[in-house]
Amino acid sequence: MKWITRENVHVDRVACPWLIRRFVDPKAEFLFVPADQVMAVAEREQATPYDVKGVELGHHGKECSFDAIVKKHGLTSDPALMLLARIVNGADTDNSLWNQPESAGLKAVAEGFRGLGYQDDHALNAAEWIVYDALYAYCQQMVQQGRLEGAFR
Repeated sequence: MKWITRENVHVDRVACPWLIRRFVDPKAEFLFVPADQVMAVAEREQATPYDVKGVELGHHGKECSFDAIVKKHGLTSDPALMLLARIVNGADTDNSLWNQPESAGLKAVAEGFRGLGYQDDHALNAAEWIVYDALYAYCQQMVQQGRLEGAFR
């Protein structure tokens, strides 16, 4: 299955491919194109658009694309993934939905990755996914400790 979004990825457009590969489609292919070309390329390539204005798997109200994918693919029963969704949401938005303290750290790390000079969005995603693996492990630890809102509440 092919998935498509805007180029020059940031928080949501790194978190979503990680989520898709890990929980939805381990063989997913990702396309990163200029914003004004997403829908045309999506149609031509039969790719599912995400994190683009006006699509099902995009921002809706205060929820981000990661939230939309979690819901669409029935992943809400994993409390660790739900905590991670809160962290991603806060890093990708104004953090007013959950006021999740960990979000500021994720946003800072994402900004740092953007400054490391990766050659393209695929390389940036490949490098940054370790952060999401680590955050998911943190979220699993929090759930095991009964801290469903994270360590900093």
